[in-house]
Amino acid sequence: MRPVTADTENAFAGFGMPGEPGTEEFWAAAEAPKSVPAGGGGWATLFLWRGSAASIDFESWSEPVPLNRWGDTDCWYAEVRMPARLRVTYRFLVGDAAHADPLNPVGAGGDRSIAATPDAPPQPHWPVVGPGTDAVLPLPRARVRWASERLGGRRTVRVHPVGGGGPVVLLLDGDDWLYLHPAMTAFDSAFAAGDMPPVTLVFLPAKDRAAEFTCRPELWEAVRDELLPLVAESGVPADLGRLVVAGQSLGGLSALYAALRFPDLVSRVACQSGSFWWTPEAMDLADPMSGPVGGSIAARLLERPELSRLRIAFDVGEHETRMLPHCERTELLTEQAGATVRVSRSAAGHDRAGWRHALLRDVAWALGRRVTGPRPGSSPRRRPAGSDGCPRP
Repeated sequence: MRPVTADTENAFAGFGMPGEPGTEEFWAAAEAPKSVPAGGGGWATLFLWRGSAASIDFESWSEPVPLNRWGDTDCWYAEVRMPARLRVTYRFLVGDAAHADPLNPVGAGGDRSIAATPDAPPQPHWPVVGPGTDAVLPLPRARVRWASERLGGRRTVRVHPVGGGGPVVLLLDGDDWLYLHPAMTAFDSAFAAGDMPPVTLVFLPAKDRAAEFTCRPELWEAVRDELLPLVAESGVPADLGRLVVAGQSLGGLSALYAALRFPDLVSRVACQSGSFWWTPEAMDLADPMSGPVGGSIAARLLERPELSRLRIAFDVGEHETRMLPHCERTELLTEQAGATVRVSRSAAGHDRAGWRHALLRDVAWALGRRVTGPRPGSSPRRRPAGSDGCPRP
């Protein structure tokens, strides 16, 4: 963090905010976060908080950053150095409470906001959701009650027909795509713009991600034998014969595992930042990512399964430096096994805010829509997509 100007009348003028910090006039015109080019590349981004002492908690990108107080005012600030092309979720921590940024119009749930550097590609179709608890996202009207014998417990699974319904798109971690990021609205917008064919969204909530998404057959047996029949009986048009599974992090791991273990069920996948470091022993390590590159999935792929029916899009954040070796090995081995592969890199870390455009784009590609980027089947090591091709919120 660099010191701001000593001119108290215009301390933050370099960020387009003249006036004395902490005054009513200053707060009436304040906007944040604001970014300006930083020396040596990247961006200097100003965050502001009005109230008591606070810190900024970034999702999977940086350690928390404490804010500095401006004199004896209620203005707290931090100037954070950010790399080029970054979209990141953050929140303010005040004592034991977390808050969205009231100065930022782009929210993600009741206590989170999203910051994007000026060079971060835009994300079309994702509406701007205001900060705080007043933002109520629309929910699908159709839902099924699923009491699973294989998994145990009861779940409410929401179902939404996009464009009248079509192939089923199973969204793992479905509650995140309902309550933090408005996937229903985004898919509807993509269809209206001609960027998405008709699909039927099925929002699958997770009860225990570490148990359900770590290469266990029970989840996919339950999806096949219990959940999909309930979707078929829901009254919502759904083509169960053309299933796309979309998953992120451990969900991405589970999606590719399903394609390997249940090829008759899963042959189309949109995978963002798959946790391909995972092995059964990984969580017992001091550093879970320090194990074999590509983890258990790479070991399965080295057995050369026949994957010519699989169509899979891989995406990972370009700032996920420790994830990249695991993802690159998995991408290459999947292609070598005969799958049709698309590879891209998003302007983000390990963060759902950075996965949003890849979700829409890659689901459409999995269903045969042509999108810009690398030629399907091209070597991901030689020609990964350099851009996620997506608008900022």
